[in-house]
Order: sequence, then C-alpha cells, then structure tokens
Amino acid sequence: MFEASDELWHYPMIRHLADGNPLPVQVFDPALAGPWKQQASQPPLYYYLGAALTFWIDASDMEQVRWENPHVDNGLITVDGNINLTIHDPDWNPWQGTLLAVRLVRIFSLFLGLATVYLTYLIAREVVPDRPEIVLGGTAATAFLPMFLFISGAVNNDNLIIPLAALTLFLLIRVVGGQPEAAAWQWIGDNRQTWLLIGVVVGLATLTKISGVGLLPLVWGTAVMAAWQASDRRVTLSNCMRWLAAGTGRWLLALLPALIIAGWWYARNVILYDDWRGWSAFIAVLGQRAQPASLAQLWGERRGFMMSYWGLFGGVNVPMASWIYAALNTAVIVAIGGFVIYLTASVREWRSTSGWRSLRSAPITTLLEVVQRHFPLIICLLWASAVIYGLIDWTTTTWSSQGRLVFSALPALQLLFVMGLVRWLPLRFSRLLVGLLAGFMAVIALLAPWVWIRPAYQPGQYAPPQTTAMSPIQAEFGNRLCLTGYAVTGPQMDNTAVTLGDFVDVILTWELLAPITDDWSVFVHLNDQVIGVPIAQRDMYHGQGLRPTSLLKPGQELTTFYRLRVPETAVSPAELELTVGLYDFDTGERVILDNGQNAFLLAQLSLAAAPGQYPNALSINFHNEFELVGYSPSSRQIQPGEPIDLTLYVRPLRPLTTDYTFFAQILADDATRWAAVDLPLPTSQWAEGEVQTITLPLLPTDETPSGVYPLILGMYTRSNDGGFQRLQLVAEDGRITQEDFLRLTWVRVGESLHTNR
Repeated sequence: MFEASDELWHYPMIRHLADGNPLPVQVFDPALAGPWKQQASQPPLYYYLGAALTFWIDASDMEQVRWENPHVDNGLITVDGNINLTIHDPDWNPWQGTLLAVRLVRIFSLFLGLATVYLTYLIAREVVPDRPEIVLGGTAATAFLPMFLFISGAVNNDNLIIPLAALTLFLLIRVVGGQPEAAAWQWIGDNRQTWLLIGVVVGLATLTKISGVGLLPLVWGTAVMAAWQASDRRVTLSNCMRWLAAGTGRWLLALLPALIIAGWWYARNVILYDDWRGWSAFIAVLGQRAQPASLAQLWGERRGFMMSYWGLFGGVNVPMASWIYAALNTAVIVAIGGFVIYLTASVREWRSTSGWRSLRSAPITTLLEVVQRHFPLIICLLWASAVIYGLIDWTTTTWSSQGRLVFSALPALQLLFVMGLVRWLPLRFSRLLVGLLAGFMAVIALLAPWVWIRPAYQPGQYAPPQTTAMSPIQAEFGNRLCLTGYAVTGPQMDNTAVTLGDFVDVILTWELLAPITDDWSVFVHLNDQVIGVPIAQRDMYHGQGLRPTSLLKPGQELTTFYRLRVPETAVSPAELELTVGLYDFDTGERVILDNGQNAFLLAQLSLAAAPGQYPNALSINFHNEFELVGYSPSSRQIQPGEPIDLTLYVRPLRPLTTDYTFFAQILADDATRWAAVDLPLPTSQWAEGEVQTITLPLLPTDETPSGVYPLILGMYTRSNDGGFQRLQLVAEDGRITQEDFLRLTWVRVGESLHTNR
C-alpha cells in the first residue's frame, strides 16, 4: 500500500475531504505542507469522488498506516533495495480503516481505467474505420501498457483525467467527422445538447487536472469546423466572419457549463495565490530546478521519461528488464518513421487526385475539406501535441520528466503509435505485427506484478553479485541488537584496497536479543581518516529498508546487503575506515555498543591514487566547455583565518569565445559562505586541449565555526541582466545534468579530529 506513484500524497487529500474538512490552503513552505504535499494545488474532483466513496470508513489510523520510510531511494534504481516508500506491518488488517479506504478508491480507479480502454476503442474506430486490426491494436496497446495498468490500480488523479479527455475527443470527433454507420452515437452532433455535454465533460476534466484546460482550444476549433459544415461553405470574407462568430457562439455555449463546474477552482487560485493555475504554490512545495532546463537537457532525460511511460513502478524506482524498454523504444522509432511514410503516401495520393490544383484555386475550402476528411486523426494529433508541449513547459521548471505525465493523451498516443507501426504496411503484415505487439505487451503486463514489482519488496531478493565468506563477530548495540557477522567485498573481491568510482559491498547479519520499541536505522560509513567524515555512506532500515526494529521479534535473525560507491572526486591516496552503527532517525542519537563506542569498525581500506598525470586525476565535464582533469587542495585541516590554495588542472574542450569566471566556496549547510573566491580568467585565449593550471586562494573568515564543510567548484559568466549563468555538469553518457557546481572534497575547520564513525 502507498507504493504507487504519488499515492502516498493523493490519498491524504481524499481522507481530509472525507472527514468533512474544506479544501486545504496550500502553503509556500514544503516543511509546513500537510501530508498531501503539492497535491493540495491540484484540482479536487478526483479527491471529492474518492471522499464520497469512503466517507463512511473510520480512517483515523492513517498516520499509523501511512508509515513513511525516512531513507527511501525515491526515483533511484538501486542494487541493494531500500526502494519502499512506506513500511508495511504484516499484522495490519487490510479490510479496515485506511487500508480499506485506499482499496475502495483503487477499485474506483480500475473502473476508470476500463472506461479509458473502451473510449480508446471508440476513438480508434473513428480514426481508422477501414482498418479493424489498428483499432484492436491501439486498444490493446492501451489496455496492456504496464504503467497504465499500474496507475489504474492506484490512488491517482490521472485515472480520471484520462477517460474525461478521451470522452471529450470522442464527442468532438462525432460532431465533425463521425462515422455514419455508428448508429448508437447518432444523437451526438452539432446541436445544443451536444455542446452543453461537451462543456460538462471539459468542466469535469479541468476540475480534475489542469491539463484539461488544454481541451478548450480544441473545442473552439471543432466549433468553427461545425459552423463551416452547417453553412453553404462558400468562401467570402463575410462568410468567414460568420463561421468564426457562429463557432465562437457554440464554444461559449460549451464554456458555460465548464465555467460553472470548474471556474470556482481557478478563481480560488487567483484569490489565494494570485495565480489562476496555482503553480506558484505547487512549485514552492514540490521544488524546482536550480535553473530552467534547456531542450538539450530534457532530451538527455529521455531514458527515464520513456521508462516511466512503459513501466517504472513503485516510487519510480522498480524497473522491468532493460531489454523490454529497448524493444519498445525501437518500436517507437519505427512507428515515427512509419507515420512519416504514411503521411507522405497520403499527400502523394491527394496530389494525384487533383488536390494540389484545388489547393491553388480554393486554398481555404480545400484545407477545410482536408481537415474534415481527416478530423479524427487531426484532433488526436493536436491533443497529443498539446499535452507533450505542456509537459515540456512544466519540466523546464520542475523535475517532472516522467512519461506517465502525458497519460492525459494516452488513448491518442497509443493509437498514433500503432498507426505508425502498421498503417503503411500491407494488410497481411499489418495484422501480424499488431498481433505480435499486442501479445508482447499482454505478456509483460501479466508478468510485471510477479517478476518485477512483488520481488522488489522482498528482502531476500537483494544480494551482492559475488558471494563471500562471512566473518563471525559479537557486537551488541544497546543490549538489544547483536551484529553477528559481516563480509566486505569490492569489484575484485579484494577488501583491502579500492579505487575512485569503485563500489564496496557490505553484508551484515543481525540477531534481535530483546524487543525494541524504537526504530533504529543502520548506517554504514566509509570514513576519510584525515577529515573524519564519510566520503560514502548508506543508511536504511534492516531488511533492505523493509524491517524497522520495532517490527522484529526476539531471536529473529536477518541479513542486509549495502553498497557504497567511492566518489570520483575523493582525495587519493587515502586511508579509509569502514564502520557500522545504529541511530534514531528522529533524534540523530546513536546506539552505544557494549564497549562504549558508537560505531563498530569493520575494515580498514586503502584508497589507491588515481592513475593519471595530475593530482587526484579525474574527468569532469563542465557543459562541454571545460574538463577538470585534476585538483589539489593545499590542506584539508585548517584553523579559522588560515588560507587554502586550491589548484585546478583544466582542459578546454573546444575553442572558447567567452571569458569565464572560476569560483570556489566553502559552504555551511545553510549556504553560508565561510570562504569564497571568484577568479575571472581569459579563457577565450586558451588553446583547445591544452591543460591550464589555476590556483584559487580561499581564506575562511575568523568567525568560521568549527566543523567540516564541503569545498565546491564552478564556472560562470554574467548575463546581460546581471545574473549568473553557471556551467552545468555533463554525465558520462553525455546527458546534461542540473548540477551547476561540483563538490570536490571536505575541509575540516577548527576542531581537532575525532573520527565520526
């Protein structure tokens, strides 16, 4: 429960309304937001419907059942688990309280998913009435899409916007280009009742999710087309004005019920937040990128986007097999090419039937006739494009590159996908390919819960890639929990030396000696002996994050696997200490061992010097402008007021036309700069590929408190408006990241060293 995307925050909105409370007023501080977080900024129809279904259930146990995992790797795919958003007590009764309420809303969502599949079928029949295999293929591609099925079984407002948007498309298609043989839908047409119905559906959509507002321009365009169809179709200036006026009148008729249904919500946003969309409050709670993402950066995020379109479960951290994504992404590429071939062939056919001459002699009439003939396809293309554009606009500001966020247009997208795959093929091959696609997607949809999702929440499924002998020990923590064995391995089965970028696998076995009422977290630290703080660490509950100590029983034994990765920027060579301990997450207080220590030393490891010509050799790409190939701080232990010289070795990656300023800072957790230097350099005069040696002098203030602080590095130019344009880091795969500075190492100021084990 609560392991589906955002369900953890959608359900509290339902419970809040089910208890008879008014809509919450969103705050602009994420620390003060309620359990619904940013979802309080979403239009509320889905939540009201969920509340109507569950108001009779006593869900006062929500705070107990909604037990969040404080260490969860949300959005990260790991080899050692810790992917569960919440903790699950097997003793809870799933058919009462909050668990029952969530299940009822999930069942409601399933029925909405069935409606989506049926509406996909209806739309497909209108788009390709002569190709039943595409109709069935588009329907199957929607019905068996693993991510769609996953969301359809969760508490999520996507489940309501998808069928409402699909119903709107179907109604618009029937008004302008509906198939005459569909007798069951003959009542839908260019009449007052239909336009009012369209307005009601659009109003419900806009009260479900803000993407529903994007349907209004489609309604206006459809209304103008309907006005043209109802006229004598002679193109004159006065007739064009009449079409626009009549179409706008139809649109206003549809707008009336939409405003009645949803207008109050957007007016409320203006009153409360001075923002009709409510995005200011939404973003304040959700968080945003340090700087707007470029199209190149968004393109670099395409892998995760496509994974979360096909199926990336849990907290966007439970993937399917990688070859499945490769196969489906390949199919998308083929579909895009096939759609271009189909469009090209259609244009050639149209030109061969005097369409080109008609376009030259009567362009407006010809274009309107083309739109009328292909209206079902055009409306699907426009809606899919609008949703994708809206997501691009949204993700330039926020971290929202998730494929499921285009599901508002899912029926159109899946139908276009299948059309692109087979519309250009002969019928025999088309049927075969559609059958293969539908069968493939049905199989992976059937396997997903049992092969990928369920095992991800079973601790025994996680193990290091290499087996090794355990070393027995007896280390008691608080006379309640005993560490009984451990094993430490690296990539080469050598636990005495590691190199930059290596991983260190740790296996720990535990035995509960006495009941524990608190939930003790495990920490595994790889400490640098010079500065006494971890350069790598892993914190989680026992059992790969699934078994907090309060759920364990005396005598119970368990094994947990941890993977730590040595950062590429670590200072080397160095001596490292691998330690393990327990602490209370809420207070930070550590559990004391029977020997009086607060951590147990597992192993001492040597960090080998990075091979290369320069100190601390590495390769860090700054926006394809510079490569940092090495660095060297003059010291990492200083007193307040004592200087540090940071030497950099930087290689220009191309001929530069801009002079950049290099900066280095020693920062506190609250972003206080205890030392900073900005050094303008004539980088436009540097030769491509020639390594430059740069020294940045840092002088911490005399008031610098004792502590350990990160040392960061970056480059920037000044924009015309006086702002700072920092260079973003580029990942090894060429993806532009959001990071606009690099944390090099840590600096200890003032206090004497007591290793933080």
